[in-house]
Parts: sequence; structure tokens; C-alpha cells
Amino acid sequence: MTRRNTIQKNLVLNAVRRLGNHATADEIYNLIVQEHPSIGRGTVYRNLNILAENGDILKVEVPGKADHFDHNCHRHYHVFCVRCGRVYDVDMEPLPDLREKIRDTHGFEFLDYDIVFKGICPDCQADAAELRQL
Repeated sequence: MTRRNTIQKNLVLNAVRRLGNHATADEIYNLIVQEHPSIGRGTVYRNLNILAENGDILKVEVPGKADHFDHNCHRHYHVFCVRCGRVYDVDMEPLPDLREKIRDTHGFEFLDYDIVFKGICPDCQADAAELRQL
């Protein structure tokens, strides 16, 4: 099924690109609604999922947290800060042939993968160090 390009879809794609920081759906909606107050939250969420399905943006799923959306669609890894909830790119080359190297004992056929590391970002580390000095 071919999906048409809509004004709303373009608004959502442009917002993801403007934010450029692995924004959540709520952050993207809050940016768009400032200039287009009649747009619905459901419209933004639906178009984010359509754009991700089409490969125009990347959906970064963080277990137990809100999904984040990345304008950078090439294969790369992410790190999630467990303190502030922000998501960052991991600057390393993807592991070659990772999917082919994984062997499963439960009979799965692997289709794809996402790797999200957990850590504490430099800003949160600095905040914690500052609190310890008080």
C-alpha cells in the first residue's frame, strides 16, 4: 500500500529533524503544536510510526520508557541515560555481520536488532559530582 505524503507527515518529519536529539513523541508534539495548535497528539503519534515504518526516521525503543525518534537512519547504536532519560548516538562502527553471527537455541529466525546501552551521561555525572561536594 502506497502512503501519500501529507502536510501533517511533513510537519512531523521536519520537527524530528529540527529537534535532532532523539526526541520523544511528546517532545515532537509539543514543538509542532506551538506553530500548529490544531494538530492532534494522535496525528503526531500515528505519523511518527508511519515515518519509522517507511524508514524516513528511526524509532529507538527503550525498554520501560518512551520511544525516541532519530532523524539519523543509518545503522548505529544508542546509549540511554538512566538518570535523565536522554538518548545519544554511540560513535562506533556497527559490528559486521552481527545478525549472521548470532545463533539461537530456541528456533528464532532473527529479522533485525537494535542495541541500546544504558549508562549515565556526562551532564548527570557532573550533577552528581557537584552534589557530593556540597
